[in-house]
Parts: sequence; structure tokens; C-alpha cells
Amino acid sequence: MEQEHISPSPIKRKLGFKITLGVIFLLIVGAGVYGFSVYNSVTGTLKKTHEPLKRSETEQRVINLAVGDPISILLFGVDQREGDRGRPDSLILLTANPGDKSIKMVSIPRDTYTEIIGKGIKDKINHSYRYGGVDMSIKTIENFLDVPIDYYVEVNMDGFKDLVDAVGGVTVDNTLDFSDGGTDFPVGKLELNGEEALKYSRMRNLDPQGDLGRQKRQRKIIQAIIKEAAQIKTFTNYGSILQVIGKHVKTNLTFDDMKDIQSNYSNTRHNIEQIQINGSDKEEKGDYYYIVSEEERAKLSETLRKHLDIQ
Repeated sequence: MEQEHISPSPIKRKLGFKITLGVIFLLIVGAGVYGFSVYNSVTGTLKKTHEPLKRSETEQRVINLAVGDPISILLFGVDQREGDRGRPDSLILLTANPGDKSIKMVSIPRDTYTEIIGKGIKDKINHSYRYGGVDMSIKTIENFLDVPIDYYVEVNMDGFKDLVDAVGGVTVDNTLDFSDGGTDFPVGKLELNGEEALKYSRMRNLDPQGDLGRQKRQRKIIQAIIKEAAQIKTFTNYGSILQVIGKHVKTNLTFDDMKDIQSNYSNTRHNIEQIQINGSDKEEKGDYYYIVSEEERAKLSETLRKHLDIQ
């Protein structure tokens, strides 16, 4: 389990949810600059995005957002195809603990081989969505990591480029010199618009670290979007941002949830720790899987449960 600490200062259609996450997270924990006038403006949008989980009361963990209980949020983006439910090609579990003022951000490889809860088989972790949608995906990931998932954000990636452009673009510190689709990405500070950010985050074949390197660049985009959205100039465009979110996002977070999180969790965004799950590649009958050892899985589970104050 590789952990990478990033200082707070400093996308392929299938990966656009990570940008949307940054905006949603900023709206939740960073909108104090505008106070509740911003929240009053987003009420209509959030009603459109709200979709509860199909859970019984015993399956839902009791969370008191008003007192700052640690929380977990599953973030995934779905590549929806005509006549098909689609599948999430990117998965991130985010845990926030106001007590130690920190966030942990875990990238879950989409090809991770694990038990699909409710299906009775083992398969790629992202196939759980194809079998049973959001609810089966959450139960499968809860079982894999042995941690509860309190909230989720699901995004259809079609609106990715518009959203990046709506927040005025993003700035990243690039560490790999490469070119993709006719665009050069030299080492150093890069200012990216929507199309450029998509190319920056989708490239994998030219990265010596393969998919792991791509996941690191994706997480840089999250960091950049949180930083960019925190600037006052970004909120002058919040109407455009909300239009994209309303069209492409579903979540079980309510408006009241977000108000409580804004009040009690805003200090967590200044200390974000990125965690990469280590594993090995395996090919079987022409299919590719990512194998995570039991030791690695147990270490990660212990880290997350501790961060959520779960004994």
C-alpha cells in the first residue's frame, strides 16, 4: 500500500467524475467564502442529483454530521453505453476525519479481482455495477475493504470537458514529459483546459508506471480542482458548474447533509493523503485482472478503519 502525501497548494471521458468530485467537494467543504447564499442557489440542482441507496436501517451506519463523525464517500464514474447500464471505469474511496483534520483518498483499480456480493462469483470489481448498479457496487467494495461506505457520488462522464472549462481550467505540477493526441505535456506547471485535462488523465501507454501512473495524474486533477474551485473567481461561474452537475451526477447526499459537512468538515481539505493499492497483474483466458494480496488488503482496511474511528 503506497501512500503519498500532497500539500494542499499544490480525463478521457471515462475518468471525468474525478473533476466533478472536486467541484462537489468544494461546494460541500469550501463554500464558506460565499456562505449559505451559495447553498440557496444550488438547492434545485441538488434535488435533481439526489438518489438514495436501497438499504435497510440496519445496513445504514448511523452518522452524526453535526458533531463531525468521520465519514466515507465512494466516488465512481460510469461510462454509459446505448442499451447498456455501463460500468465504472474509475473508483475512489474518500474518508474524511475532522478530528485529525485529514482526508484519505484511495484509488481502487477497476480490474481488482474480488467477490461480487449478491452475485456469488468472483470477478473484476467494476463488474459489480453491471450486475447490480450502485447498490451492488457499494456492497462489493465494502466487503473488499471491510469498511462501511456512508455516501456515494456517481457521475456520467459525458459532461467532463464542459465542467473543467466551467471552473476555468486546472493547474497541475507535471512530472512526466509526454505528448498525446497532438498536445505536449512538458515537465513543470501546466495550465489545462477541459480537452487538455482529458488527454493528461487518460494517457497510460507512455507512462513507465502504466495504470498506476495514470491514477496518480488523476489524483493530481482532484487536487487541482479543489484548489481552483476554492478561488473566488471560480464561483462567478457556479451557474455553469451546477448545470453540468445537475445533468451528470447522482448522489445520496442531501442538501442538509452538505450544509452539515460544510460546517464541520471544511478543515479536512487542507491535509489530503493519497493511497495507492499495490497488487500484481494476472491474465487468464485473455482477460486481465489486478490481484491484491490478503496482506495488502488487510493493511489498507486497518488504515481506513482507524481513520474512520472504527474499532
